[in-house]
Amino acid sequence: MSLNISLYTISACLILDNEGSRLYAKYYNANEANQYQTQAQQLQFEKSLFEKINKAHQDIILYDNHLITYKQTNDIILVLVGTLSENESLLYSLNTNLNEALNILLDNTLDKSTILEHYDLVSLCIDEAIDDGIILEIDPAIIVSRVTNAPSSSNFSNDLPNKIDLSEKGLFNALSFASKKLGERLQQGL
Repeated sequence: MSLNISLYTISACLILDNEGSRLYAKYYNANEANQYQTQAQQLQFEKSLFEKINKAHQDIILYDNHLITYKQTNDIILVLVGTLSENESLLYSLNTNLNEALNILLDNTLDKSTILEHYDLVSLCIDEAIDDGIILEIDPAIIVSRVTNAPSSSNFSNDLPNKIDLSEKGLFNALSFASKKLGERLQQGL
């Protein structure tokens, strides 16, 4: 068995309601071909996965050549799908911490109506933790801070942003934020 040395760890991130209907779904194309390319295939996978989850009552299961971790809270189920070669402890930890980050963002009311009402925060939260199937962040406090705190303009010199046209400030803020983060990563040696 060869070691999986790729960064891709997540095949899909799903939020299902207590009837198995999709509230949020994001399928990632990892290093292997994604077998759930059409929406019909995805919905069939989610339906059969929900039936398996209701029978198994475990936090980690093997299903359809995938490693599945899930956490049920109130009337929703947060599901992470990975390949069989992935580390189940990492996937389970990510699932638990994503659940905690969503609880913090949604004021401890993690249910179907709150998910649908604050869909933007849910999407941002998951996108901060997982990017194209690669786990970026696992700490719920950092995920929440990235979702709730937009980059500030206090990092710039005081007179330069005032000379820039308002339409160019967004680009300037994005470039400054990116250069600051790149500098931090280089200092950390990553």
